Amino acid sequence: MKKNTKPSKKNHEFTVITYAFTALFLAMIVYFAYFMIFQSETVINNSYNKRTDLLSETVLRGSITASDGTVLAYSVENEDGSITRIYPYGRMYAHAVGYSINGRTGIESQANFYMLRSHAFFLSVLKNQFSNERSAGDTVVTTLDHELQTLAYEGLGDYDGAVIAIEPSTGKILCMVSKPDFDPNSIGDIWEEITAEDSESTVLLNRVTQGLYPPGSTFKLLTAAAYLKQHNLDDSQFHFLCEGSFSEGEYTVTCAHDSVHGEEDLTAAVQNSCNCAFASIGLELDMDLYGQVCTEALFNTSLPGAYGATQSQFVLNGDSGTFEIMQTAFGQGSTLVTPYHMALITCAIANDGVLMTPYALDHVESVDGSVIRRFSSTVYGNLFDAETAKKLQEYMRAVVDGGGASALYDRDYTAYGKTGTAEITTGSDETHAWFVGYAEKEGYEDLVVVVLVERAGGGATYALPIAQDIFDAYFHRD
Repeated sequence: MKKNTKPSKKNHEFTVITYAFTALFLAMIVYFAYFMIFQSETVINNSYNKRTDLLSETVLRGSITASDGTVLAYSVENEDGSITRIYPYGRMYAHAVGYSINGRTGIESQANFYMLRSHAFFLSVLKNQFSNERSAGDTVVTTLDHELQTLAYEGLGDYDGAVIAIEPSTGKILCMVSKPDFDPNSIGDIWEEITAEDSESTVLLNRVTQGLYPPGSTFKLLTAAAYLKQHNLDDSQFHFLCEGSFSEGEYTVTCAHDSVHGEEDLTAAVQNSCNCAFASIGLELDMDLYGQVCTEALFNTSLPGAYGATQSQFVLNGDSGTFEIMQTAFGQGSTLVTPYHMALITCAIANDGVLMTPYALDHVESVDGSVIRRFSSTVYGNLFDAETAKKLQEYMRAVVDGGGASALYDRDYTAYGKTGTAEITTGSDETHAWFVGYAEKEGYEDLVVVVLVERAGGGATYALPIAQDIFDAYFHRD
C-alpha cells in the first residue's frame, strides 16, 4: 500500500507562518540597526524627549564655540544648584546659536544631545557621580566665523534684514545674522511680552531661513536658467531692443530709473538687469518647463539643512495671466523666497550646479580637547546641470564687470554677483535691497554671500557694501 507523500494543509500553513514571522523578525532587526546608526541621536535630541532632562541632572551643559574657539555660549552652576546659560556676544548670535530656555532654537537645538554628554576622564566622571556633582559636558565647535559674523552684524546696522555666508564647496555656514534680534541672556524676561497673542514682535523670526521676500532682480538668474533649458543652452539667438518699456496687450513694464538699454543679448540683459527683456522672456517660456526649473532649484519644497527653513513660493502655471508672468520673470509677482534659499541657489551656481548640504556643526570635543565626533560635507544634489551653471556664472561675472555689482570689480579676488531692488508689493515705493553672489581666489575656498536689507532701497547701495566687507575680510587672511 502506497504512503501519501503529499504535504498536509496544516504543514503548508505552518511553513507560511514560519517564513512570515522570520521575515518580520529580520525586518525588525534591519530597522533597529538603521535606527541605532542613523536615527537614534535625532530622536534623543528631540525637544520632547525627556531623556535630555535627565542628562542635565548629571552633566553641566557644554559650551558652543566659533571655528576659532571664540566662546559663544556656556553654562555656570549657581550656589543653589541652578544653571545659568551665558551668551557672551548676546544679540550678535541670537538666531544662529539660538537659546535654550522655553524651548531651544538654532545650534542650541541642533547640538543639544552632544552638549549633555560628558567624555571627561572616566575617573573624574565617577568621582562626580559619587559626590553628586555635574560633570563637564562636551563642547560643540561650529563652522561659524567670528570675524565674518561681526562684520555682517555691524553691516546691517539699524536695518532689519538677513546676511548669510556659506562655502559652496563644503556647505559650511560661516555666518548667519538676522535683525531685529534679541538678547538670549534675557530671553526669559521678555518671553511673555514677545509671544503674547497680541504681540507684533518678530524678533524670534530668523529672517535668513524664515523670512519670505520678493526676490527682485536676483530671480532673473532663474528666468535665464529656464530660457537656457528651453533653448538647449543656446543663448546666441536672444536679441532684444530695450526702449525703456515693454507692453503686451494692456500691460506695460518699465526698466528701473526709466533706463533705456538698447540692443541686448542675454548676457547684457542680465548685466543691465533689464526688466523689459525679462518680461519678454517670461512670455516666451513654456510654463511647465519654467516650473520644472524652479522645482529643481527647490522652490515649493523643503530645503536641506538643520535650520528648518520656510519653503519658497513659485506659483506660475499654464493658467497664469500675462501680467503675472511678466512680473514674475523679473522677480516680482507672487514669487517669494528666503535669503537662505537664495544662498543655496548661489552655492549651486558657484559649485557647477552641485549643492552641498549646509551645516553649522564642525565637531564635538571633550573638556580636554579630544575630538569625539567630526561632521563632514555631504552632497545634496544638482540644482542645475554643469553647462547651465557655467552660463549663469558668466552672466554674474558680467554684472560685476559692468553692471550693478561693479563695486566688486577692482578687487584682488574674482567676484560674481547679482543685485536686486524688490518692491515690497507691486507698484510700491518701498523696496528691499538684495545682493547674491560669490567670489574666488587662489588658495582660498570660494565664498557665497547673500544679503537682504529690508525697506532700504537699491541693492547696489545698501546690500552690496555689506557683502564686499565680508569678501574683503575673508580673502585677506594670511
